[in-house]
Amino acid sequence: MARIVMKFGGTSVADVEKIKNVARRVKSEVDAGNQVAVVVSAMSGKTNQLVGWADEISPMYDAREYDVIVSSGEQVTVGLMAMALQSIDVPARSWLGWQIPIKTDGAHAKARIKEIDTTELDKRMNSGEVVCIAGFQGIAPDNRITTLGRGGSDTSAVALAAALKADRCDIYTDVDGVYTTDPRIVPKARKIEKITYEEMLELASLGAKVLQTRSVEMAMNHRVRVQVRSSFSDVEGTLVVDEDEIVEQEVVSGIAYSRDEAKITLVKVADKPGIAASIFSPLADANINVDMIVQNVSEDGKSTDMTFTVPRGEFKRALQVIEGNSVNIGYKELLSTSDVTKVSIIGVGMRSHVGVARKMFETLAEKGINIQVISTSEIKVSVLIAEEYTELAVRALHTAYGLDAE
Repeated sequence: MARIVMKFGGTSVADVEKIKNVARRVKSEVDAGNQVAVVVSAMSGKTNQLVGWADEISPMYDAREYDVIVSSGEQVTVGLMAMALQSIDVPARSWLGWQIPIKTDGAHAKARIKEIDTTELDKRMNSGEVVCIAGFQGIAPDNRITTLGRGGSDTSAVALAAALKADRCDIYTDVDGVYTTDPRIVPKARKIEKITYEEMLELASLGAKVLQTRSVEMAMNHRVRVQVRSSFSDVEGTLVVDEDEIVEQEVVSGIAYSRDEAKITLVKVADKPGIAASIFSPLADANINVDMIVQNVSEDGKSTDMTFTVPRGEFKRALQVIEGNSVNIGYKELLSTSDVTKVSIIGVGMRSHVGVARKMFETLAEKGINIQVISTSEIKVSVLIAEEYTELAVRALHTAYGLDAE
């Protein structure tokens, strides 16, 4: 007997028929003798509708009331899920975040989980009941409802799997696993059987939409075995596991891309101690995340150029912050564009192989693609290129690193 957390995203529970289909899938795990906890998202499109209503009432909304509104989508789904299971003779009960409770901090709309009390859930599961849990939500120290940010149901599921000491956390979605890159761009993309936490974390943070970054981070910290699989087929999915479980690592496991990028360049800023702080401190104070950074070598020892990227959604606000601090920074010219894409190669095998970055640079050069910014870590290399070359770059790199399916 295994203890399994099964999480179903919005497309998997998009209507009543799909919820019934999910209930049958859950029943098959119960019939196999497993203890099951089910975590659900809101029905597909419902959260966007709720957010739209909140914006329509008040664009400068109260975050506490916002959380009350947007968390209601999961409440509907979890009740329907429990009813669907009961209708096929599976003992089930629904649970909201505050009922468990899932305790979070007080950062509304982007709360972080602090503690989960599983006493009652353990008792119910040990008695043979399926516990159906509303994802995405928790309760703040002042007993107000909180939400975990978009995609937060993945984080709910992994956190519950850790707290319940589950053998596995299955994330059901509309794809049948993690692929070497986006199959819509590269038809020869391959499904990966096993991928390390670190690689999945990089893929998620660099543009892959399969798992939420925070959920992967939590899985890695608590060593929760995660499986990504489809709600609409019985095909085996992709296991996200510790590096020790993978016998032979690929040099490059996947290619990710993100169009959610904008580039800002400050021309001729003073080349002196403290200049970086004068640029990036105001951005940090405004909660604007800065990603790739490059500073040109100063020829005269007096001035240099500073280039960095921010999320496209923060672009206008970042420009306002920089222009508002122009006197303190002291740049000659501000250049900016949002017509860029970040393309990344990821693989734990990079640690033990040389020439990986060189192949990336040579491949892009052969296709006439100019690299604007480069950033690296131990297991990834990212480059910023013109957005118009996104598909060409991804396809060329996928082939260059031998990732194409035969």
